[in-house]
Amino acid sequence: MKFIRTFSIAAPLAIALMVPSLRAADIPAEGTTAPDFTLSSQEGKQVSLKDFRGQWVVLYFYPKDMTPGCTIEAHNFQADQDKYTAKHAAIVGVSVDNVDSHVQFCTKENLTFKLLADPTHQVVEKYGSFGGVVAARNTFLIDPQGVIRKVYTKVQPNPHSAQVLAELDTLEKK
Repeated sequence: MKFIRTFSIAAPLAIALMVPSLRAADIPAEGTTAPDFTLSSQEGKQVSLKDFRGQWVVLYFYPKDMTPGCTIEAHNFQADQDKYTAKHAAIVGVSVDNVDSHVQFCTKENLTFKLLADPTHQVVEKYGSFGGVVAARNTFLIDPQGVIRKVYTKVQPNPHSAQVLAELDTLEKK
């Protein structure tokens, strides 16, 4: 009986140690170089992070096109687009949806900034933003040299654009 009890505890532990970790990568830290990537946009063009060198980038990960929270967040970024442009900042959204879904979302919601498709989860995982099925709602504010200056996790969609704009104001003054 003692053997069975020991085996029932030891076997799952041994298996757990042999199986590679299934958790997403850690979220890149503020002050580190933003991981580069290339993904397809809603326009069907390849877009790389390095394409934005020389300007600020608001790289935001969101769960799903055409869902209430994601629509609110996108509308707020769109409404503030001119303010971001004045600060030399590009807005780039990433989800695990495909290009066709992004086309429909942009058309329906009149979105003009880039939405990038990451159906293989490569980029959401690089940024520690894969929530298991969809992207986690995280944002990275990246400076013109490609360094992450601010990380937002578990973002609330409604006030988020205003938060990012306020942080940009603070960072520009430094």
